[in-house]
Amino acid sequence: MTDEPFEVPIEDVLDLHAFRPADVKDVAHEYLMEARKRGLRQVRLIHGRGMGVQRERVQSLLRTLDWVEAFHDADHTGGGWGATVVLLKPIEN
Repeated sequence: MTDEPFEVPIEDVLDLHAFRPADVKDVAHEYLMEARKRGLRQVRLIHGRGMGVQRERVQSLLRTLDWVEAFHDADHTGGGWGATVVLLKPIEN
């Protein structure tokens, strides 16, 4: 595994399994800022089920961002509690 930076595609879903657990919060923050800048209003962060550690890290980040309108666990077709759906406030011009 390399520590070289790489570009994450900005789509409406980000699977956080590809990142080191210690980096998940930073990766999610950067992704959400870029997704919002690109006009996405709803995204889904896949963090996995496990013991809920990554879910809590992601959701604790979301609670600190005033430009996150709301968030909730995905429905069963979107990953259930292994994924979090995030509603982003639009950037006002």
